[in-house]
Amino acid sequence: MAMPQNSTGENGFCFTQTLDFSHSHPPPGEASRACGTPLSNGTASSGVPSPSDSCAEPLCSTTPGEEETQFHEGIKYVSTEQEDLACGWGGFTPGCLQLFNTSKGVLFFLCVASFLQGMTVNGFINTVITSIERRFDLRSYQSGLIASSYDIAACVCLTFVSYFGGNGHKPRWLGWGVLVMGLGSLLFALPHFTTGPYEARSAVEVGICGGNQSLPCAQAASSLSSYRFMFMLGQFLHGMGATPLYTLGVTYLDENVKTNYSPVYIAVFYTAAILGPAAGYLVGGMFLNIYTEIGREIDITPENTLWVGAWWIGFLGAGAASLLISIPILGYPHRLPGSQRYTVMRVSEAHQLKDGSHKKASDPDFGKTVKDLPRSVLLLLKNPTFIFLCLAGATEATLIAGMSTFGPKFLESQFSLSASEAATFFGYLVVPAGGGGTFLGGFLVNKFKLRCSGIIKLCLLCTVSSLLAIFIFFIHCPNMPMAGVTQTYEGSALPSGHLNLTAACNADCGCLRETYSPVCGSDDIMYYSPCHAGCKEVSKNLRNGKKVCLRCSCIDKTLLPGPGDAEAGKCTSSCAKRSLLLLFMFVVILFTFLSSIPALTATLRCVSDRQRSFALGIQWIVVRTLGGIPGPIAFGSMIDKSCLLWQDQCGEQGSCYVYQNSAMSRYTLIAGLVYKVLGTTFFLIACLLYKPPPPESAAGSSDASEHGNHQEHKPSLPAGEDI
Repeated sequence: MAMPQNSTGENGFCFTQTLDFSHSHPPPGEASRACGTPLSNGTASSGVPSPSDSCAEPLCSTTPGEEETQFHEGIKYVSTEQEDLACGWGGFTPGCLQLFNTSKGVLFFLCVASFLQGMTVNGFINTVITSIERRFDLRSYQSGLIASSYDIAACVCLTFVSYFGGNGHKPRWLGWGVLVMGLGSLLFALPHFTTGPYEARSAVEVGICGGNQSLPCAQAASSLSSYRFMFMLGQFLHGMGATPLYTLGVTYLDENVKTNYSPVYIAVFYTAAILGPAAGYLVGGMFLNIYTEIGREIDITPENTLWVGAWWIGFLGAGAASLLISIPILGYPHRLPGSQRYTVMRVSEAHQLKDGSHKKASDPDFGKTVKDLPRSVLLLLKNPTFIFLCLAGATEATLIAGMSTFGPKFLESQFSLSASEAATFFGYLVVPAGGGGTFLGGFLVNKFKLRCSGIIKLCLLCTVSSLLAIFIFFIHCPNMPMAGVTQTYEGSALPSGHLNLTAACNADCGCLRETYSPVCGSDDIMYYSPCHAGCKEVSKNLRNGKKVCLRCSCIDKTLLPGPGDAEAGKCTSSCAKRSLLLLFMFVVILFTFLSSIPALTATLRCVSDRQRSFALGIQWIVVRTLGGIPGPIAFGSMIDKSCLLWQDQCGEQGSCYVYQNSAMSRYTLIAGLVYKVLGTTFFLIACLLYKPPPPESAAGSSDASEHGNHQEHKPSLPAGEDI
C-alpha cells in the first residue's frame, strides 16, 4: 500500500483530505485522549499516522481520490473492545483506577518497585554487611556468598521468566515477583528475632588493666555463622522476585511508549533503581547508629568496633512496602490502551545475519511454545553484537557488584570511619554519580536520536573514560598507626602479619586477644584495647559522651611526664588524599553508570522485537553468571588477603578487624583495570561487528507488522520511522 509522504518537515503531516474512521470502533477513551495531540516522530523521515491521531490535524495526499479509497479499503482499525484493557483486579475495575492506566502510571509503580529492590539488595545489604559479619561471626567470602545468592537465584529463574513471561501477562509476572521480593526481605530480618540478644562487652566490663579478664569461651565460640543460610535464602527470594522487574518491566515500558521516548522512560526506571541503593546507604547508615537491641542500655558508642547497629529495621520496612506495591502492579492489563500505534510504527534495527535466519522471529506465532525455545537461543547466539554486549555487561557488573558490596568497607578502612559513617559517605557518592549517570545516559540517547551503532560508540566512550579514572587507586590513605599491629610499642615498623600485642608496659595486665575494643591514645596511636594500652580507669567525656581511659602506662603524655589517656574508638584519619580519592571514585561511578542505559537500549534494538524480553533474560544470565555472582566472592576473597588483624574467638578465626590500606587499594586497582580493559574491548568488537538493516528495507520491516497479521488485534500497517 502506498504511504503518504511527510511534506511539512519534522513533525507535521499536511494533506488536503481528512480520514473518515466512522466504520471503525476505537477503544473507549482512546480517541479523546489522542485528539488534539499531533503525531511527533522526532525524525525527518516518513511516519505512519494512527487512526486515533486522525483528529489531530487534517491529512491529505497529492492524489486525494486514490489515497482516500486505499485508506478506506486497506486500513481496518481493529477494535479492542473484546480485549479487557481496564486497570483492576478481576471484575473490580473502578473508574478512578483508570487514571493510572497509562504509561506514566506504570512507570511510577515500577519505579517504586525498582527503588525498593535497589534499596534492599544493593543498599541495605551492602550497608549492614560489616554489622552482620560481626553479629554472626562471618568472614568476607561468606558475606560475599550471601550477596551472590541474589544473582544465583536470578540465573535459575531468568530463562523461564523471560521466555514465558515475555509472551504472557507481564504485569502479573511483575506483581507476583515484587511480592516474592517482599517476602525475601522479611525473611532476611528474621535472624534478629530468632537469636539471643547481642551482648557487647564494653571496656567498662572487660579490658582494663588489672580488671576482670575472664571471657566465657563456650558462649563466644558458639557458632552463629550457620545463619548465613537463612540470609542466603532471603537473598534467593530477592533474586527470584526481581527477575521479572529488569526483563519484563523494561520491555513492558518499551512496548507501551513511543520508540524515541523509550530510552527516557527506561532511564527514569533505572535511575529509581540507582537511587534505591543510595537511599539504602543513607537510611541504613542512620539505622546503624541505633543499637541492634532497641531499648537496651549500652555503654559503648557506634564508633566502637564491637557495636552492632539495628541492621534489621530496613528489611522489615522494605518488605512491607514491597507487599503493598505489588497490589497495584497486579491490576494492570497485559498492554496499555492505545499502545497499538507505537508497535506498528516501530522500525527494526536488529542485527542482520548473513543466512537471513533473523527473519524467523518475524513470525507472530514465534516464541509462543516451548519448541521455539532452542531456536530463540540459537538466533541470539548467532548475533555477535548481542553476545559482545552481554560480555561487556558482565565485566561492568563484576566491578559494580564488588564495589557496591565492599565500597563502604573500603571507605571505612581508608578513612578510619565507623560503619555508619562509611555507609553515609558511599551514599553521597552514589546519589549524584550513579543516579545522575543513569538518567543522563538515557537522556543523551534521546537527545541526539542515536541509532544502535551510535549508542554502542557512546558506551565505548564512557568505558574508556572510567578506565582512565580508575588509575586513582594507585594512591591510598596510610593506615592509622596501631601498636602491636602496624608498629611496635616502641614506634618501630612491624612486618605485615607479625602481631606483637604484648610489651613491657602491659605485660602484667593479663590482656586477652578475644577482647578487641580499640582506643585512640593521646599520642595519636591506636591500641588493641584499653588493657593493651595499660589503662587503669574509665570515665565518660561529658563533652562528646565518649568513654575516656585514664592512667594508660603504654601512652606517654605529650607535654607532661607520666601516663597518658585514650578515647574509645578509632583515631580520626587526616588523609591528605581523601578529597582526590573521593573525586575520582565519583568519576568512575558516574561513567560506569552513564553507559548502563545506552547498553540496555542497544541490546533491545539489536535483536528482533519478539525476542526482546528473552534477549534481556539471556543477557542477565550471562551478566550474573560471569559478573554478579563471582564479583562479590572474588572481591571478598581479595579483601580478606589484605587483612592485618583477624578476630580471635578462643582460637577460632572470625571476621577481620583491620585491613592494610595499601594492599586493599592495590587489589582494587588490579581488578578495576582488568575488567575495564575487557569491557572496552567487548564494546569495541560489538561496534565493529554490528550490521544494521539495509536503508531501503528499514522503513517497512517492523517485526510486528511485516506480515499484516491480525491475530494480535493490530492494524496491518507497514511500520514507519521511529516515533
